[in-house]
Amino acid sequence: MGLENVITTTAKAINMTQCNTDAMRFTGQGRRRVEADFAGGRLVSDAGLLTLREVDRRTGLTAALADGLSDPRQPAKIRHENATMLAQRICAIAAGYEDGNDHHTLRTDPMLQLCAGVDPVDGATLASPSTLCRLDNRITRRDCVAMHAVLVDRFIASMDQPPEQLILDFDATDDPVHGQQEGRFFHGYYDHYCYLPLYVFCGDELLCAYLRPSNIDPSKHARAILKLLVGRIRRTWPQTRVIFRGDSGFCRWKLMRWCDRHDVGYIIGLARNRRLEAISESFMHDAETAFEHSGQKQRHFHAITYAAQTWDRPRTVIVKAERLHEGPNLRFIVTNLEGPAQHVYDRLYCARGEMENRIKEQQLGLFADRTSSSTMLANQFRLLLSSAAYVLIQTLRRTALAGTELATAQVSTIRTKLIKIAARVIVSARRVVLHLSSSCPLQPLLRQLAHRLATLHFDTA
Repeated sequence: MGLENVITTTAKAINMTQCNTDAMRFTGQGRRRVEADFAGGRLVSDAGLLTLREVDRRTGLTAALADGLSDPRQPAKIRHENATMLAQRICAIAAGYEDGNDHHTLRTDPMLQLCAGVDPVDGATLASPSTLCRLDNRITRRDCVAMHAVLVDRFIASMDQPPEQLILDFDATDDPVHGQQEGRFFHGYYDHYCYLPLYVFCGDELLCAYLRPSNIDPSKHARAILKLLVGRIRRTWPQTRVIFRGDSGFCRWKLMRWCDRHDVGYIIGLARNRRLEAISESFMHDAETAFEHSGQKQRHFHAITYAAQTWDRPRTVIVKAERLHEGPNLRFIVTNLEGPAQHVYDRLYCARGEMENRIKEQQLGLFADRTSSSTMLANQFRLLLSSAAYVLIQTLRRTALAGTELATAQVSTIRTKLIKIAARVIVSARRVVLHLSSSCPLQPLLRQLAHRLATLHFDTA
């Protein structure tokens, strides 16, 4: 055997040894062994992020968010711009990577590099987990206010014409914490240590995600946020009717008085008390009698005038006297809206339940409860990153996905079916090409989305 053949044989043996060392072995298929390794090269598992990248480029969301952030770093030493890091974090959250440590390997992912505006060439890297952590910890209160302003501005820009009416849904929820984070307190109702973030939605559109400690009144700062939102909306649409909607945790007379004085409608849950139960005794009796005669559930609605001792004046309260097979169900709401009592209750107030689904999307699908930083501001920033990911997905759902099978899909479904798609990345001097999986079941939908996103106009003013 010649020297050249010996060298070749030895090299093959070395390569085979390395391959065997790296390979993961599984149950064979017939006479063939089944192995796997991580030597596939430039492959991505989230090629569907191209659609969110297109939405972000056309709406300018992350660019606008980055413009509002302060940056105390020395310009000559900056390697990763704010806009790049924001896009990196937001798109990673949308793809299902909630942990900052994920970016040890994600920083070299070609798809995430494309989303962040970085050429996915060999050797390119995004920000490391430590760099992203430093971004979290240098965020200021003013930065968070500026990011909220961008969310509201993008909501207003999404409307083709001034709406006649906007209903702003306010709701608080628990955000469990499992460490010694700043602002953690034990909440008796939820029976654990948590934060108490305040969310504001208008339909499916997110306007505010405000992180608060849990040792407060659920309505804390709701009036101030309502003032800011109404002021911003009326600067653009002075004739639009604004309605505040919330559960009984927001039934505070100062908030209602402000709404009355500023021509803002409200429809708010009202907690039961002995006085209300006494006033409604005859209503409940009529419902009980009708139930006994018919054997069918009864729902009777009445409008009364009522004022709690702490209120500044009497207001309209709608009583729902309901008798179900399970027993009586007496509910109250307070409102300054006109119309039949049942219509106001069923069509307007009960619709607020849809907001809870949007909050679940935030917390379960986009990791809004991943508030494990030591400071409140850093955790507020994380909550806003999740909110930005929601805005991107909701914009995609409202525009390019309209009329498709995913038009009303939850975030988790959109991620599984649309984002988690394998692709091989080829980078040349003139092109970046992603060869998607040939067995992708949503090929027609993806082609349709690409066409729609290329032709849709997004107003960013």
